[in-house]
Amino acid sequence: MTRPARPGRAAGTGAAPAASVSRGAGEVRIIGGQWKRTRLQVPDRPGLRPTPDRVRETLFNWLGQDLGGWRCLDAFAGSGALGLEAASRGAREVLMVEQDAGLVANLQSVVQRLKAEAVRVLRGDGVVQLQQQRGQSLDLVFLDPPFGAALFEPALQAAVAALAPDGRIYLEAPAAWTEDQLAPLGLVALRHLKAGAVHAHLLARPPA
Repeated sequence: MTRPARPGRAAGTGAAPAASVSRGAGEVRIIGGQWKRTRLQVPDRPGLRPTPDRVRETLFNWLGQDLGGWRCLDAFAGSGALGLEAASRGAREVLMVEQDAGLVANLQSVVQRLKAEAVRVLRGDGVVQLQQQRGQSLDLVFLDPPFGAALFEPALQAAVAALAPDGRIYLEAPAAWTEDQLAPLGLVALRHLKAGAVHAHLLARPPA
């Protein structure tokens, strides 16, 4: 598969299952691709932090605008902003994983409305689903776990094992991940951005 040249969330909540999602907590928009300017409602959930529009715009500038043929996994999908952005830009497959039943229902409704045939929504544990993707050579993994949960290291370990040799991991965290933290996981940081209280990272395996 040919990829654009490489340079140098919405976040899942991990909350207990819920029967419904309330509206009106805000919205984000898809930045580029076939659904450019499409607005996505942000359900009212404690800890739900959709990746802001300007951060996603920067991320896809890092990645390249065209994701044609890419296989992606959004492990803590939340509002779906990251996974749907990838699908809008041509990703061949996007698996969005979310644990909260109400958020899953919301994601399924959006996917149906957009007729997003490349997108599959799955209710489940993001780390477990990544572990099941081991060796599947994913091109891009989005990781935006709940900041208060001890999920960062197991999610990164599972993502590395599921990644293609030249694949990328997008990580949102409450603090910057250092070279000393990433090296034992077999990762390096290609890019880093601080936006408010959020640190956005583009990670990859070290060059051979």
